[in-house]
Amino acid sequence: MHHTTREFRLAAALMEAADTLTDGFDTVDYLQRLSDHCVELLSARAAGVMLIAGGRAVSLAGSSRRQDVALDLLLAQSGGGPCLDSYGSGRPVPPVSIRAAHADARWPDFTERALAHDIATTYAVPLRRRETLLGALNVFVPPGCGEADAGLPLAQALADAAALGLQNHRAYTQYRTLAGQLQEALSSRVRLEQAKGMLAERWDVAADDAFAALRRFARRRRLPLDRVAREVLEGTADDAELRRQVAGPPGGSA
Repeated sequence: MHHTTREFRLAAALMEAADTLTDGFDTVDYLQRLSDHCVELLSARAAGVMLIAGGRAVSLAGSSRRQDVALDLLLAQSGGGPCLDSYGSGRPVPPVSIRAAHADARWPDFTERALAHDIATTYAVPLRRRETLLGALNVFVPPGCGEADAGLPLAQALADAAALGLQNHRAYTQYRTLAGQLQEALSSRVRLEQAKGMLAERWDVAADDAFAALRRFARRRRLPLDRVAREVLEGTADDAELRRQVAGPPGGSA
């Protein structure tokens, strides 16, 4: 089967978009590479991504090629533009003639900037994973490029892959955080059991009495129980004061 160079490049871009399960992941770099693939595959002058939350842009990324143009055109959309329209509707904004949109006073700030950068056509697609909207991908096409209509579905495929990649990385980060918290809780429990056993043996008391002494000591010193257990294991805790807690403080309250 014959495959064109463009198809190979698209396949590589989609694979890269899925590769987000790494600790060194950087969202802006990731979205910049996505924009670079759009420029390369769609014969665009520039491309950019706007991540949106709460109805406003929270992150912008532009293609390496003509990055100044991409970022300028994304910033120009604070009062309206293809990114916000695509995000608001959850659907693509088909190719729009910049001159026609400017004449109709559609996105006036954006179209004025686009004309200054010699952009003839623009279109945008949502970054969407099922019902979750993350932002929009915007493509800026120069004069004389007749592939804008054909580029829309390809841009959507790249945006869908990127949305999946971003969601997967978010889930991965949450999993790693939870795993770390569980591991620390387990380690803390192990330290506490070791410290309790060490004191019970040293003082020849029941393990429960040793634990009660640890807890009273921690409360009196206003220290985390795990820190006291660490000090016991490291031999830096005040053993005499700890030992006085076995019977509890005067008055008997634990």
